[in-house]
Formats: sequence, structure tokens, C-alpha cells
Amino acid sequence: MRYAFYVVGLLILTLGISFTIQSNLGTSPFDALLVGLSRNVGLTVGSWEIILAILLIGSNALIAKQKPELVGLITAFITGIGIDMWLFLLRDFVTPDFWYSQAICFGIGLIVTGLGTATYLHTNFAPIPVDRLTILIKEMTKKSIFFSRTIIYVLFLVLAMIFKGPIGVGTLLTVCLGGFILHFFMPIIGRILNNKMNISQKEELNR
Repeated sequence: MRYAFYVVGLLILTLGISFTIQSNLGTSPFDALLVGLSRNVGLTVGSWEIILAILLIGSNALIAKQKPELVGLITAFITGIGIDMWLFLLRDFVTPDFWYSQAICFGIGLIVTGLGTATYLHTNFAPIPVDRLTILIKEMTKKSIFFSRTIIYVLFLVLAMIFKGPIGVGTLLTVCLGGFILHFFMPIIGRILNNKMNISQKEELNR
């Protein structure tokens, strides 16, 4: 059950990311960096997700003074494949031309991304390296998820600007609202998953 929610959460997350990319209003700073690298250096957006994940795993290990969490590569591979898959499936169907349709597409993507992130994080299995970094900063600063997420967004925003990623009003909205949306979904998803896990455990005991 736990691993099923883990995979489902990642698929929801990557669907949200793909919607924000297709909206053409700008993506999160991290995703803008991935798209910028893809367009200007080569390889797919998902491939850069995996490459940057490897670099972040090393950085997180240094910050936490622990061995690299190589299991995070599993999440990175699923996320990278998921992004490329959704972009392939959506490219001919989700192509908003007007500002209001772009806004709807982006809004859906932003909410779905927060929902997917909260879902897979609650499984406590192999977090995406950038999300692990968020948690590490939260623990180091004793601040909220919102605060930690915002710091990371600003860092990747600078890098995305360097590589000419798709930065726009959507990027600003992600920086301002992304952490808040994740903070909103975390307790809700936590209660839902705990109930599902408890029901599943009771069913197994009764067999």
C-alpha cells in the first residue's frame, strides 16, 4: 500500500509539472532550469531531472553529513520518466493559446503538483533530492516548509535565469504559493493516508 501511494504521488506530481510547462506562463524555478537546460544544452527535461538529482544527492549528503541517499535515484528516475511521459501525452492536447486558458492550465498544474508532492512525501520513501533538501533546510533553520521551499525556489530561479528557462508570471506565483500549497496539503494527505494504512492493516490482520 505504501509503495502504491509513493508511485501514485509521483505520477500526480509529474502530471502537475507537465501542466505548468504546457501553460507557457512560466514554471517553478527548478522546472524552469530543467527546461532551459533541455532547450539550450540538449537531452529531455526528464533526463535533466535525473542528472540534477544525482548532484543534489551528493550535496544533501554533505549537508547532512551522512552517506548519499542513493535510494533517491529511484524517485528521480520515476519522476524523470513521468515528466517525459506526460509531456509526450499532453503536447497535442494541452496547448492553451489564450491567457485565461493558460491561467487555468497553470493553476491546475500548481495545485496538482502540491497534491502529488504531499502524497509521496508522506510515504517516507526515497524523497526527490530537492524535497530532501527542503526538509534538511527546515530542520536546520527550525522554520516551516513554506520558508524552506521559498529559499530553494529563489536559488533555482537564479540558475534558471542563467540557462534561459521559461520564467514568467507563473514562476513568481510558484515561488509565492508553492510552499503554501504544499503546507496546506501535507496534513490533509497525512490524515487520508493514515486512515488508508490503518484500514489496510486491519484487513490483513483479519485474514
